[in-house]
Amino acid sequence: MSIDLETRLARFNDLIPSKVPFVEGKLKGHQDRLNYSLVGPGVSEDSKQNVKIAEEHGFNIGAVSAASMNGSGLHSHTTAEVFIIFSGSWRFYWGPDGKEGEVILHKGDVASFPTNMFRGFQNVSDQQALMFVVLGENDPGVITWTPSLLKKAKETGMVLLNDNSLIDLEKNQIPDGKKAIEPITDNELTQFDHYTSEEIEKFVIRYADQKNYFLDDEHYNSNSILNYLDDFTIHNKEFKPYINHKTGFGLTLLEGNNAHIHSYASSKSEVYLCLEGEWEITCNDKKVLIGPRDAFSPPKNSTRSLKNISGDKGSIYIVRQKN
Repeated sequence: MSIDLETRLARFNDLIPSKVPFVEGKLKGHQDRLNYSLVGPGVSEDSKQNVKIAEEHGFNIGAVSAASMNGSGLHSHTTAEVFIIFSGSWRFYWGPDGKEGEVILHKGDVASFPTNMFRGFQNVSDQQALMFVVLGENDPGVITWTPSLLKKAKETGMVLLNDNSLIDLEKNQIPDGKKAIEPITDNELTQFDHYTSEEIEKFVIRYADQKNYFLDDEHYNSNSILNYLDDFTIHNKEFKPYINHKTGFGLTLLEGNNAHIHSYASSKSEVYLCLEGEWEITCNDKKVLIGPRDAFSPPKNSTRSLKNISGDKGSIYIVRQKN
């Protein structure tokens, strides 16, 4: 059966973002951001969020673009949340009051935040910034917001309903049969975990420290491999992960002037996400090209290969269903 590769392709410039993806969307510092869904719906509370590739992969991939000093307020997830910085500088902070610690991440940095903890993020550069987010499982669950954020959001008219849909009370009334969710109690708040900055740093890989992490696959010295999550095998060489998190998916960075992977097949879902360069992907003898910020998902069991054809250093992330 012929495969239409265009249906497996998420070109960033063609994506349709949500401008108010979450209940905090009208609050200062959270209102000038865009939310994208490349693979799966993610955790967007916008019922009209456009999803580019809806097929279940065992994980979800989204993106966040924010103006300077904008981002997301304090929230918690029940599944993994891994951040991949593509541009700008981002401040991540955590704890119920947002004061337990913080880290600043830059282009090429990756951070895997634990579940059951409150975290927020903010673009602290002076220009629009972009990062991609990988969430665990087909259904990544719903977000839990801090009580103070929900109360402030309600003052702007924004309310989250018990079916996880969003409503603006300045424009609409709560429909019959639905009700606004109540903020969690002080006792429930104590059930969330706490981390120091030193503990979170163990889940962060900084691109500036690449010499400490990149390994060669011993294949003509063409491929540098940085394996973040889950075991990864390329050209008969296995790479162990640097981040010890059970996320439900693997994440690896392939880099090099002549970086490539020979033909192979996989019964697991995979997505290639380009950071730098131009990459040619061959899938069942058909070819597709992707550039920075683009993503491609080869069909399960298809034979695929990829190579950097930019003539300069290329970098591409491989997100894959857990082995």
